[in-house]
Parts: sequence; C-alpha cells; structure tokens
Amino acid sequence: MDSLVQAIREQGVILPGGFLKVDGLVNHQLLPRLTREMGVRFAQHFAPLRPNKVLTIEVSGIAPAIAAAMELDVPMVYARKKKPLTMKEPAFTASSVSRTKGGNVDLFISSEFLGPDDRVIVIDDFLASGGTLRALTGMIELSGATLLGLGCVVEKEFEKGREHLADLNVPIHTLANIVRMSEAEGIVVVAGQ
Repeated sequence: MDSLVQAIREQGVILPGGFLKVDGLVNHQLLPRLTREMGVRFAQHFAPLRPNKVLTIEVSGIAPAIAAAMELDVPMVYARKKKPLTMKEPAFTASSVSRTKGGNVDLFISSEFLGPDDRVIVIDDFLASGGTLRALTGMIELSGATLLGLGCVVEKEFEKGREHLADLNVPIHTLANIVRMSEAEGIVVVAGQ
C-alpha cells in the first residue's frame, strides 16, 4: 500500500527500545482517507474467505478493523482490556504481554459476540512478536469460531512474528513491512505481503 509506506517514511519515528512511533497515522490520530484505504485493502484480500466477523483489540486496532468490517458489511468485535460489569458470562479471556504498555494486558470478549457459527478475520495495527495476535486467536479457539486469517497494518519483519504464528496455518496479510530500522539507516519500509 504505497500511500501507507510513504506516510510511514514521512512521519515514522524510531524510539529507544525498538519502538516505531506512527501515532499520527494509526495509534492516536487517524487519517480518514488512509484508514478507509486500509479497510478496502483488507476487505479485498479477505473477502474470498467469506468472513462474517472482524475481530480486533482496543484501542489501536479498532480503526482499521471497522474500516474493513464496513467494506465487508459484517460486524466488528473488539477485545476489551478491562472487563465491564455489563459483560455477560461466560467471557473468553487471555493475557498478552504489551511492550508499549510495559507489562501484561488482560483481554476479554463476551460469548454473546463470538461463537461457533463465526468465521473470523483478525485485524490489528502491528505485527511484531505475534503475542497479541496469539492471545486473540486463543480466544477464537475457546469460542469455537473459525479463524480465517490475520491482517495487520504494519509488520516489523525483523521481530519474526509471522514465523511465530505460522503454526496457525492461516493467511497473514500486512499493508506495510518494516524490513529494518536504525538510527543510521532510518526506517526501511516496503509494501506488505
């Protein structure tokens, strides 16, 4: 996705600890045209699989996931990071390590919105180590739903997340791929795969 690659080149910032700051594009501020284009691209890629749900995690995954769900004309469900008192039991739970939050994050999905009849694609903002996606796919398995594929806006190829998720045997589609990043070279980014 050339527009996303160009935006990352122009606005991406390398932070200490191997973090890529792109919060002017997906994590804090959203660019509506770019977000809509992300949704179109994900929908084009995953529509042949006939999903009936899009799943993500709050907060950063919601924008690209809702854009894809709108294009596919299916509901979008997001995993909550705090279980609300109104969540009907049973709830599916998982824990994931969040590098940006600095620790474990508990995730919750109500069984009202995810079950055995669902054919699910997962859309999230980043694919790095694959831990968050692994937690989401675990909840899909607990629900009895079928995982069809994984989509991420940005992949940090050098963190090997794709390899860590290979045993899921589903397509993984990303829109931009960070090949490497360093103070000396900057951000080396290409269209995703």
